[in-house]
Amino acid sequence: MSDLVHNRIAVLRADRKVSRRELADALGVHYQTIGYLERGEYAPSLHLALRIAAFFDVPLEAVFSMEPFPRIGA
Repeated sequence: MSDLVHNRIAVLRADRKVSRRELADALGVHYQTIGYLERGEYAPSLHLALRIAAFFDVPLEAVFSMEPFPRIGA
């Protein structure tokens, strides 16, 4: 089992037209942290993961997964 945490942050940001900086400001983190999260270079704490899901008003499982998310479209 891999320790990699997959996420849909970039997809959710694009869908909601939210920049990395806007999301970072809303969460109280540095904007580069959002980039690290999106690229899978950093796994968020549970607290940060819950705050991200709350920001987008979706369940945690809609943002983060231990398994890769299926590709949207083809």
